Amino acid sequence: MKKITIFILVLLILALGFFLRIYNIENTPPGIYPDEAVNGKDAIKAFKNGTYELFYTDNNGREGLFINLIALSFSFFGISILALKLPSIVFGTLTILGVYLLSKELFNKRLALISSFLLAISFWAINFSRIAFRAVMLPMLLVFSFYFIFRGLRTKKWWDFAIGGFIFGIGIHTYIAWRIAPLILILMLVFFILSRRNFIKEYWKLILIFLLFSIISALPMLATFYAHPEYLESRSASISIFSPEVNNGNPVGAFLRSFSLSLIKYNFVGDMNWRHNYRPYPLLEFFTGLAFLFGFIYSLRHFFSLLIKRLFKKSLGKNLEKYAFLLIWFFLMLAPEFLTAEGNPHALRAIGMLPVVFILSGLGFENFIQKRNKAKKSVAILVLLILIFAGTFESIKYHYFWANKPKVASSFDKNLQDISHYLKTLPTKDEKYIITSNNTLIKYPIYIFNYDSPNIYYIYPNELAKIAPKNINTFHIILLEKNKQVIDELEKKYPQLKLEEKNNSLESKFYILK
Repeated sequence: MKKITIFILVLLILALGFFLRIYNIENTPPGIYPDEAVNGKDAIKAFKNGTYELFYTDNNGREGLFINLIALSFSFFGISILALKLPSIVFGTLTILGVYLLSKELFNKRLALISSFLLAISFWAINFSRIAFRAVMLPMLLVFSFYFIFRGLRTKKWWDFAIGGFIFGIGIHTYIAWRIAPLILILMLVFFILSRRNFIKEYWKLILIFLLFSIISALPMLATFYAHPEYLESRSASISIFSPEVNNGNPVGAFLRSFSLSLIKYNFVGDMNWRHNYRPYPLLEFFTGLAFLFGFIYSLRHFFSLLIKRLFKKSLGKNLEKYAFLLIWFFLMLAPEFLTAEGNPHALRAIGMLPVVFILSGLGFENFIQKRNKAKKSVAILVLLILIFAGTFESIKYHYFWANKPKVASSFDKNLQDISHYLKTLPTKDEKYIITSNNTLIKYPIYIFNYDSPNIYYIYPNELAKIAPKNINTFHIILLEKNKQVIDELEKKYPQLKLEEKNNSLESKFYILK
Protein backbone atom coordinates (compact mmCIF):
# COMPACT_ATOMS: atom_id res chain seq x y z
CA MET A 1 0.00 0.00 0.00
CA LYS A 2 1.09 3.56 -0.70
CA LYS A 3 2.12 5.81 2.18
CA ILE A 4 -0.85 8.12 1.64
CA THR A 5 -3.23 5.15 1.77
CA ILE A 6 -1.68 3.95 5.03
CA PHE A 7 -1.85 7.48 6.45
CA ILE A 8 -5.55 7.82 5.57
CA LEU A 9 -6.37 4.38 7.02
CA VAL A 10 -4.60 5.21 10.29
CA LEU A 11 -6.48 8.52 10.51
CA LEU A 12 -9.78 6.74 9.88
CA ILE A 13 -9.03 4.15 12.58
CA LEU A 14 -8.13 6.93 15.04
CA ALA A 15 -11.26 8.88 14.12
CA LEU A 16 -13.42 5.78 14.60
CA GLY A 17 -11.75 5.03 17.93
CA PHE A 18 -12.22 8.62 19.13
CA PHE A 19 -15.87 8.64 18.05
CA LEU A 20 -16.64 5.38 19.87
CA ARG A 21 -15.01 6.81 22.99
CA ILE A 22 -16.71 10.22 23.03
CA TYR A 23 -20.14 9.52 21.52
CA ASN A 24 -23.00 10.10 24.01
CA ILE A 25 -20.49 10.42 26.86
CA GLU A 26 -23.01 12.39 28.94
CA ASN A 27 -25.28 9.33 29.19
CA THR A 28 -23.05 6.28 28.73
CA PRO A 29 -21.92 4.80 31.03
CA PRO A 30 -25.22 5.49 32.81
CA GLY A 31 -23.85 7.20 35.89
CA ILE A 32 -20.67 8.45 37.51
CA TYR A 33 -19.21 5.81 39.81
CA PRO A 34 -18.03 7.17 43.20
CA ASP A 35 -14.40 6.22 42.45
CA GLU A 36 -14.60 8.47 39.38
CA ALA A 37 -16.31 11.22 41.32
CA VAL A 38 -13.68 11.34 44.06
CA ASN A 39 -11.12 11.96 41.30
CA GLY A 40 -13.35 14.81 40.15
CA LYS A 41 -13.66 16.13 43.69
CA ASP A 42 -9.89 16.31 44.12
CA ALA A 43 -9.54 17.84 40.65
CA ILE A 44 -12.01 20.61 41.55
CA LYS A 45 -10.04 21.36 44.70
CA ALA A 46 -6.77 21.36 42.75
CA PHE A 47 -7.75 23.84 40.07
CA LYS A 48 -9.83 26.07 42.37
CA ASN A 49 -7.12 26.33 45.05
CA GLY A 50 -4.06 25.76 42.88
CA THR A 51 -3.08 22.80 45.09
CA TYR A 52 -1.92 20.23 42.56
CA GLU A 53 -0.61 17.15 44.35
CA LEU A 54 1.69 14.33 43.25
CA PHE A 55 -0.34 11.92 45.39
CA TYR A 56 -3.91 12.21 46.68
CA THR A 57 -4.58 10.27 49.86
CA ASP A 58 -8.36 9.77 49.72
CA ASN A 59 -9.87 6.50 48.47
CA ASN A 60 -6.87 4.31 49.42
CA GLY A 61 -4.45 6.75 47.80
CA ARG A 62 -4.02 7.63 44.13
CA GLU A 63 -1.14 8.87 42.02
CA GLY A 64 -1.84 12.49 41.14
CA LEU A 65 -1.15 12.82 37.41
CA PHE A 66 -4.58 11.73 36.20
CA ILE A 67 -6.41 13.90 38.72
CA ASN A 68 -4.30 16.90 37.77
CA LEU A 69 -5.14 16.32 34.11
CA ILE A 70 -8.85 16.28 35.02
CA ALA A 71 -8.27 19.57 36.85
CA LEU A 72 -6.69 20.97 33.69
CA SER A 73 -9.69 19.76 31.69
CA PHE A 74 -12.07 21.43 34.17
CA SER A 75 -10.14 24.70 33.90
CA PHE A 76 -10.51 24.75 30.10
CA PHE A 77 -13.98 23.27 29.58
CA GLY A 78 -15.78 23.79 32.87
CA ILE A 79 -17.00 21.09 35.23
CA SER A 80 -18.99 18.57 33.22
CA ILE A 81 -19.13 14.86 32.52
CA LEU A 82 -17.21 15.39 29.27
CA ALA A 83 -14.46 17.34 31.02
CA LEU A 84 -14.23 14.68 33.75
CA LYS A 85 -13.77 11.91 31.19
CA LEU A 86 -11.79 13.76 28.53
CA PRO A 87 -8.37 12.57 29.80
CA SER A 88 -9.58 8.96 29.58
CA ILE A 89 -10.91 9.52 26.06
CA VAL A 90 -7.61 11.06 24.94
CA PHE A 91 -5.43 8.36 26.52
CA GLY A 92 -7.65 5.63 25.09
CA THR A 93 -7.41 7.12 21.60
CA LEU A 94 -3.65 7.63 21.79
CA THR A 95 -3.25 3.96 22.76
CA ILE A 96 -4.66 3.06 19.33
CA LEU A 97 -1.90 5.09 17.65
CA GLY A 98 0.71 3.52 19.93
CA VAL A 99 -0.43 0.00 19.02
CA TYR A 100 -0.16 0.85 15.33
CA LEU A 101 3.36 2.26 15.69
CA LEU A 102 4.67 -0.58 17.87
CA SER A 103 3.07 -3.31 15.72
CA LYS A 104 4.58 -1.76 12.60
CA GLU A 105 7.99 -1.60 14.27
CA LEU A 106 7.80 -5.25 15.31
CA PHE A 107 6.08 -6.73 12.26
CA ASN A 108 4.53 -4.90 9.30
CA LYS A 109 1.99 -2.25 8.34
CA ARG A 110 -0.89 -4.62 7.59
CA LEU A 111 -0.62 -6.31 10.97
CA ALA A 112 -0.36 -2.85 12.57
CA LEU A 113 -3.56 -1.70 10.86
CA ILE A 114 -5.42 -4.83 11.97
CA SER A 115 -4.19 -4.62 15.58
CA SER A 116 -4.97 -0.91 15.94
CA PHE A 117 -8.44 -1.39 14.40
CA LEU A 118 -9.23 -4.23 16.80
CA LEU A 119 -8.22 -2.03 19.73
CA ALA A 120 -10.24 0.90 18.37
CA ILE A 121 -13.49 -1.11 18.30
CA SER A 122 -12.89 -3.31 21.37
CA PHE A 123 -15.60 -3.18 24.06
CA TRP A 124 -12.88 -3.66 26.69
CA ALA A 125 -10.86 -0.70 25.42
CA ILE A 126 -13.86 1.54 24.70
CA ASN A 127 -15.29 0.96 28.17
CA PHE A 128 -12.24 2.02 30.15
CA SER A 129 -11.66 4.95 27.79
CA ARG A 130 -15.04 6.31 28.94
CA ILE A 131 -14.53 5.89 32.71
CA ALA A 132 -12.49 8.39 34.73
CA PHE A 133 -10.07 5.82 36.18
CA ARG A 134 -6.34 6.57 36.21
CA ALA A 135 -5.55 3.02 35.03
CA VAL A 136 -6.37 4.03 31.43
CA MET A 137 -3.03 5.88 31.24
CA LEU A 138 -0.98 2.71 31.75
CA PRO A 139 -1.42 0.97 28.36
CA MET A 140 -0.75 4.20 26.47
CA LEU A 141 2.49 4.94 28.31
CA LEU A 142 3.70 1.34 28.05
CA VAL A 143 3.02 1.02 24.33
CA PHE A 144 4.73 4.31 23.44
CA SER A 145 7.70 3.61 25.70
CA PHE A 146 8.19 0.18 24.12
CA TYR A 147 7.76 1.66 20.65
CA PHE A 148 10.61 4.11 21.18
CA ILE A 149 12.79 1.34 22.64
CA PHE A 150 12.41 -0.85 19.55
CA ARG A 151 12.65 2.14 17.25
CA GLY A 152 15.85 3.15 19.05
CA LEU A 153 17.30 -0.33 18.66
CA ARG A 154 16.80 0.07 14.91
CA THR A 155 17.88 3.71 14.48
CA LYS A 156 20.47 3.83 17.30
CA LYS A 157 19.41 7.45 17.87
CA TRP A 158 19.87 8.67 21.43
CA TRP A 159 16.66 10.69 21.38
CA ASP A 160 14.54 7.59 20.80
CA PHE A 161 15.91 6.14 24.04
CA ALA A 162 15.51 9.49 25.79
CA ILE A 163 11.85 9.79 24.77
CA GLY A 164 11.16 6.13 25.58
CA GLY A 165 12.81 6.47 28.97
CA PHE A 166 10.97 9.69 29.84
CA ILE A 167 7.61 8.15 28.92
CA PHE A 168 8.42 4.99 30.88
CA GLY A 169 9.29 7.00 34.00
CA ILE A 170 5.97 8.84 33.82
CA GLY A 171 4.34 5.45 34.39
CA ILE A 172 5.05 5.62 38.12
CA HIS A 173 2.67 8.60 38.25
CA THR A 174 -0.23 6.55 36.86
CA TYR A 175 -1.41 3.28 38.40
CA ILE A 176 -0.10 0.76 40.90
CA ALA A 177 0.17 -1.99 38.24
CA TRP A 178 3.00 -0.01 36.60
CA ARG A 179 5.32 -1.13 39.41
CA ILE A 180 5.64 -4.49 37.66
CA ALA A 181 6.68 -2.88 34.35
CA PRO A 182 10.42 -2.53 35.18
CA LEU A 183 10.56 -6.35 35.29
CA ILE A 184 9.59 -6.36 31.61
CA LEU A 185 12.69 -4.30 30.81
CA ILE A 186 14.96 -6.43 33.00
CA LEU A 187 13.84 -9.65 31.33
CA MET A 188 13.98 -8.05 27.90
CA LEU A 189 17.59 -7.04 28.51
CA VAL A 190 18.39 -10.75 28.85
CA PHE A 191 16.82 -11.51 25.48
CA PHE A 192 18.45 -8.54 23.78
CA ILE A 193 21.80 -9.93 24.92
CA LEU A 194 20.82 -13.41 23.68
CA SER A 195 19.54 -12.15 20.33
CA ARG A 196 22.23 -9.66 19.37
CA ARG A 197 25.98 -9.99 19.19
CA ASN A 198 27.83 -7.51 21.45
CA PHE A 199 24.56 -5.90 22.59
CA ILE A 200 25.93 -4.31 25.78
CA LYS A 201 29.05 -3.04 24.01
CA GLU A 202 26.97 -1.50 21.24
CA TYR A 203 24.09 -0.08 23.27
CA TRP A 204 25.38 0.65 26.80
CA LYS A 205 25.40 4.42 26.30
CA LEU A 206 21.86 4.37 24.93
CA ILE A 207 20.71 2.18 27.83
CA LEU A 208 22.13 4.75 30.26
CA ILE A 209 20.29 7.53 28.42
CA PHE A 210 17.04 5.55 28.76
CA LEU A 211 17.65 5.06 32.49
CA LEU A 212 18.60 8.71 33.02
CA PHE A 213 15.44 10.05 31.41
CA SER A 214 13.31 7.45 33.21
CA ILE A 215 14.71 8.65 36.53
CA ILE A 216 14.16 12.30 35.58
CA SER A 217 10.44 11.81 34.94
CA ALA A 218 9.96 9.38 37.85
CA LEU A 219 11.96 11.43 40.38
CA PRO A 220 9.11 13.60 41.75
CA MET A 221 7.06 10.51 42.65
CA LEU A 222 10.11 8.62 43.91
CA ALA A 223 10.85 11.56 46.22
CA THR A 224 7.23 11.57 47.36
CA PHE A 225 7.35 7.86 48.17
CA TYR A 226 10.65 8.36 50.01
CA ALA A 227 9.14 11.13 52.13
CA HIS A 228 5.88 9.20 52.63
CA PRO A 229 6.58 5.45 52.50
CA GLU A 230 3.03 4.82 53.69
CA TYR A 231 1.85 5.87 50.21
CA LEU A 232 3.43 2.71 48.82
CA GLU A 233 0.97 0.62 50.79
CA SER A 234 -2.16 -0.40 48.97
CA ARG A 235 -5.31 -2.43 49.36
CA SER A 236 -3.64 -5.17 47.28
CA ALA A 237 -2.07 -6.75 50.36
CA SER A 238 -5.48 -7.55 51.84
CA ILE A 239 -6.64 -9.39 48.70
CA SER A 240 -3.35 -11.05 47.76
CA ILE A 241 -3.37 -14.79 47.04
CA PHE A 242 -0.42 -15.01 49.47
CA SER A 243 -2.53 -13.76 52.37
CA PRO A 244 -3.50 -16.71 54.64
CA GLU A 245 -6.91 -15.10 55.12
CA VAL A 246 -7.46 -15.25 51.37
CA ASN A 247 -5.87 -18.57 50.39
CA ASN A 248 -7.08 -20.51 53.48
CA GLY A 249 -3.67 -22.10 53.88
CA ASN A 250 -3.47 -23.24 50.26
CA PRO A 251 -1.48 -20.62 48.28
CA VAL A 252 -0.79 -23.01 45.38
CA GLY A 253 -4.48 -23.75 44.94
CA ALA A 254 -5.34 -20.05 45.20
CA PHE A 255 -2.70 -19.23 42.57
CA LEU A 256 -3.89 -21.89 40.12
CA ARG A 257 -7.50 -20.80 40.46
CA SER A 258 -6.69 -17.11 40.07
CA PHE A 259 -4.31 -17.72 37.16
CA SER A 260 -6.81 -19.87 35.25
CA LEU A 261 -9.60 -17.32 35.79
CA SER A 262 -7.29 -14.60 34.49
CA LEU A 263 -6.60 -16.55 31.29
CA ILE A 264 -10.16 -17.58 30.41
CA LYS A 265 -11.52 -14.04 30.29
CA TYR A 266 -10.48 -13.51 26.67
CA ASN A 267 -12.33 -16.43 25.12
CA PHE A 268 -14.68 -18.06 27.60
CA VAL A 269 -15.95 -16.21 30.69
CA GLY A 270 -15.18 -12.53 31.19
CA ASP A 271 -15.21 -10.10 34.10
CA MET A 272 -18.49 -10.50 35.99
CA ASN A 273 -18.55 -6.87 37.12
CA TRP A 274 -21.09 -4.96 35.01
CA ARG A 275 -18.92 -1.83 35.18
CA HIS A 276 -16.07 -3.68 33.47
CA ASN A 277 -17.77 -5.99 31.00
CA TYR A 278 -20.97 -7.26 29.42
CA ARG A 279 -21.17 -10.26 31.70
CA PRO A 280 -20.69 -13.18 31.37
CA TYR A 281 -19.27 -12.83 27.87
CA PRO A 282 -15.49 -12.91 27.26
CA LEU A 283 -13.56 -9.68 26.74
CA LEU A 284 -12.89 -10.48 23.09
CA GLU A 285 -15.50 -10.92 20.38
CA PHE A 286 -15.48 -14.47 18.93
CA PHE A 287 -13.30 -13.94 15.82
CA THR A 288 -10.90 -11.60 17.62
CA GLY A 289 -10.64 -14.13 20.43
CA LEU A 290 -9.87 -16.88 17.95
CA ALA A 291 -7.18 -14.75 16.30
CA PHE A 292 -5.75 -13.96 19.74
CA LEU A 293 -5.46 -17.67 20.56
CA PHE A 294 -3.70 -18.34 17.25
CA GLY A 295 -1.37 -15.38 17.77
CA PHE A 296 -0.59 -16.43 21.32
CA ILE A 297 0.14 -20.06 20.37
CA TYR A 298 2.14 -18.92 17.32
CA SER A 299 4.27 -16.68 19.57
CA LEU A 300 4.82 -19.44 22.12
CA ARG A 301 5.87 -21.93 19.45
CA HIS A 302 8.28 -19.52 17.78
CA PHE A 303 9.70 -18.36 21.10
CA PHE A 304 10.65 -21.85 22.26
CA SER A 305 11.88 -22.88 18.82
CA LEU A 306 14.13 -19.81 18.53
CA LEU A 307 15.31 -20.11 22.14
CA ILE A 308 16.39 -23.73 21.60
CA LYS A 309 18.25 -22.73 18.43
CA ARG A 310 19.96 -19.91 20.29
CA LEU A 311 21.01 -22.01 23.29
CA PHE A 312 22.06 -25.18 21.50
CA LYS A 313 22.93 -24.08 17.97
CA LYS A 314 24.22 -20.60 18.84
CA SER A 315 21.90 -19.15 16.22
CA LEU A 316 21.39 -15.40 16.53
CA GLY A 317 18.22 -13.64 15.39
CA LYS A 318 16.07 -10.68 16.36
CA ASN A 319 12.84 -12.69 16.12
CA LEU A 320 13.63 -14.27 19.49
CA GLU A 321 13.55 -10.91 21.27
CA LYS A 322 10.32 -10.00 19.48
CA TYR A 323 8.33 -13.03 20.63
CA ALA A 324 9.96 -12.98 24.06
CA PHE A 325 8.85 -9.37 24.44
CA LEU A 326 5.22 -10.12 23.61
CA LEU A 327 5.06 -13.06 26.02
CA ILE A 328 6.89 -11.27 28.83
CA TRP A 329 4.58 -8.27 28.51
CA PHE A 330 1.53 -10.53 28.45
CA PHE A 331 2.36 -12.58 31.54
CA LEU A 332 3.87 -9.83 33.69
CA MET A 333 0.99 -7.42 33.10
CA LEU A 334 -1.38 -10.30 33.87
CA ALA A 335 0.22 -10.54 37.32
CA PRO A 336 -1.72 -7.65 38.96
CA GLU A 337 -4.81 -9.71 38.25
CA PHE A 338 -3.76 -13.27 39.08
CA LEU A 339 -1.82 -12.27 42.21
CA THR A 340 -5.08 -11.08 43.74
CA ALA A 341 -8.08 -13.21 44.59
CA GLU A 342 -10.92 -10.71 44.46
CA GLY A 343 -13.30 -10.37 41.55
CA ASN A 344 -11.37 -12.44 39.00
CA PRO A 345 -11.52 -12.41 36.05
CA HIS A 346 -10.75 -8.69 36.41
CA ALA A 347 -10.55 -6.58 33.25
CA LEU A 348 -9.37 -3.44 35.06
CA ARG A 349 -6.37 -4.95 36.84
CA ALA A 350 -5.27 -6.50 33.53
CA ILE A 351 -5.49 -3.21 31.62
CA GLY A 352 -1.69 -2.99 31.27
CA MET A 353 -1.79 -5.88 28.80
CA LEU A 354 -4.47 -4.31 26.60
CA PRO A 355 -2.06 -3.40 23.73
CA VAL A 356 -0.27 -6.75 23.64
CA VAL A 357 -3.55 -8.69 23.52
CA PHE A 358 -4.52 -6.89 20.32
CA ILE A 359 -1.04 -7.15 18.83
CA LEU A 360 -1.29 -10.92 19.35
CA SER A 361 -4.77 -10.86 17.79
CA GLY A 362 -3.39 -8.97 14.80
CA LEU A 363 -0.60 -11.54 14.57
CA GLY A 364 -3.23 -14.28 14.40
CA PHE A 365 -5.03 -12.60 11.51
CA GLU A 366 -1.77 -11.78 9.71
CA ASN A 367 -0.56 -15.37 9.98
CA PHE A 368 -3.92 -16.56 8.63
CA ILE A 369 -3.49 -14.33 5.55
CA GLN A 370 0.16 -15.22 4.93
CA LYS A 371 -0.39 -18.99 5.16
CA ARG A 372 -2.81 -18.92 2.24
CA ASN A 373 -0.71 -17.63 -0.64
CA LYS A 374 -2.85 -19.23 -3.35
CA ALA A 375 -5.97 -17.41 -2.22
CA LYS A 376 -4.40 -14.40 -0.53
CA LYS A 377 -6.83 -11.90 -2.08
CA SER A 378 -9.89 -13.93 -1.10
CA VAL A 379 -8.53 -14.44 2.42
CA ALA A 380 -7.80 -10.72 2.75
CA ILE A 381 -11.42 -9.95 1.78
CA LEU A 382 -12.64 -12.53 4.32
CA VAL A 383 -10.52 -10.92 7.05
CA LEU A 384 -11.87 -7.49 6.07
CA LEU A 385 -15.45 -8.76 6.39
CA ILE A 386 -14.62 -10.27 9.78
CA LEU A 387 -13.17 -6.95 10.94
CA ILE A 388 -16.28 -5.08 9.77
CA PHE A 389 -18.44 -7.59 11.63
CA ALA A 390 -16.30 -7.25 14.77
CA GLY A 391 -16.50 -3.46 14.66
CA THR A 392 -20.27 -3.49 14.23
CA PHE A 393 -20.78 -6.15 16.89
CA GLU A 394 -18.62 -4.47 19.54
CA SER A 395 -20.05 -1.00 18.89
CA ILE A 396 -23.67 -2.15 19.17
CA LYS A 397 -22.84 -4.34 22.15
CA TYR A 398 -21.44 -1.34 24.05
CA HIS A 399 -23.54 1.60 22.89
CA TYR A 400 -26.91 -0.15 22.71
CA PHE A 401 -27.15 -3.36 24.70
CA TRP A 402 -24.74 -2.67 27.57
CA ALA A 403 -25.56 1.04 27.80
CA ASN A 404 -29.28 0.30 28.28
CA LYS A 405 -28.95 -2.45 30.89
CA PRO A 406 -30.55 -1.53 34.25
CA LYS A 407 -27.90 -3.67 35.98
CA VAL A 408 -25.19 -1.51 34.42
CA ALA A 409 -26.98 1.62 35.66
CA SER A 410 -27.16 0.12 39.14
CA SER A 411 -23.46 -0.79 39.10
CA PHE A 412 -22.61 2.84 38.29
CA ASP A 413 -25.03 4.15 40.97
CA LYS A 414 -27.01 6.07 38.36
CA ASN A 415 -29.45 7.31 41.00
CA LEU A 416 -26.67 9.55 42.35
CA GLN A 417 -26.35 11.30 39.00
CA ASP A 418 -30.15 11.58 38.82
CA ILE A 419 -30.12 13.27 42.22
CA SER A 420 -27.41 15.63 40.99
CA HIS A 421 -29.64 16.64 38.05
CA TYR A 422 -32.70 16.94 40.31
CA LEU A 423 -30.94 19.34 42.67
CA LYS A 424 -30.44 21.77 39.79
CA THR A 425 -34.23 21.98 39.34
CA LEU A 426 -34.81 23.16 42.92
CA PRO A 427 -34.73 26.82 44.02
CA THR A 428 -31.24 27.84 45.11
CA LYS A 429 -32.51 29.36 48.36
CA ASP A 430 -34.22 26.11 49.47
CA GLU A 431 -32.30 23.88 51.86
CA LYS A 432 -31.53 20.42 50.49
CA TYR A 433 -30.59 17.59 52.87
CA ILE A 434 -29.24 14.45 51.22
CA ILE A 435 -29.29 11.30 53.34
CA THR A 436 -26.29 9.33 52.11
CA SER A 437 -25.06 5.88 53.11
CA ASN A 438 -22.15 5.15 55.44
CA ASN A 439 -19.88 4.94 52.39
CA THR A 440 -18.03 8.25 52.51
CA LEU A 441 -17.56 8.33 48.71
CA ILE A 442 -21.25 8.03 47.85
CA LYS A 443 -21.91 11.77 47.99
CA TYR A 444 -19.27 12.76 45.44
CA PRO A 445 -21.19 11.98 42.21
CA ILE A 446 -23.76 14.46 43.54
CA TYR A 447 -21.23 16.94 44.90
CA ILE A 448 -18.94 17.43 41.90
CA PHE A 449 -21.66 18.90 39.68
CA ASN A 450 -23.18 20.95 42.52
CA TYR A 451 -20.01 21.87 44.41
CA ASP A 452 -20.70 25.62 44.23
CA SER A 453 -24.44 25.40 44.93
CA PRO A 454 -25.44 26.75 48.35
CA ASN A 455 -27.75 25.12 50.88
CA ILE A 456 -26.87 21.50 50.09
CA TYR A 457 -26.05 19.33 53.10
CA TYR A 458 -24.91 15.70 53.18
CA ILE A 459 -26.15 13.75 56.19
CA TYR A 460 -25.37 10.20 57.32
CA PRO A 461 -28.35 8.09 58.48
CA ASN A 462 -27.17 8.38 62.10
CA GLU A 463 -26.95 12.18 61.90
CA LEU A 464 -30.61 13.06 61.37
CA ALA A 465 -30.47 15.50 64.28
CA LYS A 466 -28.35 17.76 62.08
CA ILE A 467 -31.38 18.44 59.88
CA ALA A 468 -32.49 21.85 61.13
CA PRO A 469 -34.19 23.85 58.36
CA LYS A 470 -34.60 27.59 58.75
CA ASN A 471 -37.94 27.41 56.98
CA ILE A 472 -39.89 24.17 57.35
CA ASN A 473 -41.98 25.02 54.30
CA THR A 474 -39.12 25.28 51.83
CA PHE A 475 -36.72 22.45 52.51
CA HIS A 476 -36.20 19.10 50.84
CA ILE A 477 -34.92 15.77 52.09
CA ILE A 478 -33.53 13.37 49.50
CA LEU A 479 -32.86 9.71 50.22
CA LEU A 480 -30.75 7.34 48.14
CA GLU A 481 -32.79 4.36 49.27
CA LYS A 482 -36.06 3.58 50.99
CA ASN A 483 -34.80 3.31 54.56
CA LYS A 484 -37.94 2.75 56.65
CA GLN A 485 -36.30 3.63 59.96
CA VAL A 486 -34.99 6.93 58.63
CA ILE A 487 -38.27 7.78 56.90
CA ASP A 488 -40.36 7.01 60.02
CA GLU A 489 -38.12 9.19 62.19
CA LEU A 490 -38.25 12.11 59.75
CA GLU A 491 -42.03 11.87 59.20
CA LYS A 492 -42.51 11.85 62.96
CA LYS A 493 -40.37 14.98 63.32
CA TYR A 494 -41.85 16.71 60.24
CA PRO A 495 -45.42 15.37 59.80
CA GLN A 496 -46.11 17.74 56.90
CA LEU A 497 -43.59 15.90 54.73
CA LYS A 498 -44.81 13.36 52.20
CA LEU A 499 -42.69 10.59 50.68
CA GLU A 500 -42.38 10.59 46.92
CA GLU A 501 -40.58 8.02 44.79
CA LYS A 502 -38.65 9.37 41.83
CA ASN A 503 -38.47 6.81 39.04
CA ASN A 504 -35.91 7.55 36.36
CA SER A 505 -34.63 5.77 33.28
CA LEU A 506 -33.04 2.31 33.55
CA GLU A 507 -34.96 1.55 36.78
CA SER A 508 -32.99 4.16 38.72
CA LYS A 509 -34.80 5.40 41.83
CA PHE A 510 -34.41 7.82 44.69
CA TYR A 511 -36.84 9.22 47.25
CA ILE A 512 -37.78 12.69 48.44
CA LEU A 513 -39.58 14.02 51.47
CA LYS A 514 -41.16 17.39 50.84
